[in-house]
Amino acid sequence: MCSLRHKTPHIAIFDTFKTKKNKFTGEAKRQRGIITHLAVEKNPELKTRTAIAHAIAKSNGILWQNIYSGIFKDLDEVLIPSGVVKEAGRLPLRRGPKALQLEGVPFYELTETGILVASSIEELGNIRMTILESYFNNMNSNISGNDVMKKSILLLLKTIPSFVIKIISAYIYAYTTGEIDNITPITIDKFRSVLKEQISIEKEFIESYDVLSQNQKLLLKDFFNILANFD
Repeated sequence: MCSLRHKTPHIAIFDTFKTKKNKFTGEAKRQRGIITHLAVEKNPELKTRTAIAHAIAKSNGILWQNIYSGIFKDLDEVLIPSGVVKEAGRLPLRRGPKALQLEGVPFYELTETGILVASSIEELGNIRMTILESYFNNMNSNISGNDVMKKSILLLLKTIPSFVIKIISAYIYAYTTGEIDNITPITIDKFRSVLKEQISIEKEFIESYDVLSQNQKLLLKDFFNILANFD
């Protein structure tokens, strides 16, 4: 595995409670909410700290004042220093102290890293596929190995999208835990360092499936359909 370690603040989007592994912590929910909101919102006025707090509070049925300080901390101490979010500009203030009116209110957007991180968040639904398709379509394929990776991922997005989501999420998880120090741009070396062991089963299956007879392939298809309870 890659030996690089980043010292950026802990990105908590995958954090769960120790006793409830299927339940995200409050910090994880906030950070996922911030990234999700910035991934879909286009209006700068709705991408300030206050607007983000209002949006997340509304979706969770709570008061925005109760999460504003947490969102402020997530942005300033985690998501911005880690390169997931950046300040995109400032909006003029119509009221308040003159100094603040001149300085304006910051609004935010996802960086290239942040956009890729967003593709691992289930709350975005099919937008995740659009994000990944756009990312890999624009990938620099001149780097060694990247051309094969680019074409393969784009093919898999059309044929086995759930598999792409699985490996991208594993890649991003490695970033959030410090296993790799950055995720963009994606290179075959960084991808391999994270996924080599994780996809050994899929590799074995493809190699074995390729030499099976048609009847054996149909047998396995029936078996997987039964397991997945598909009609």
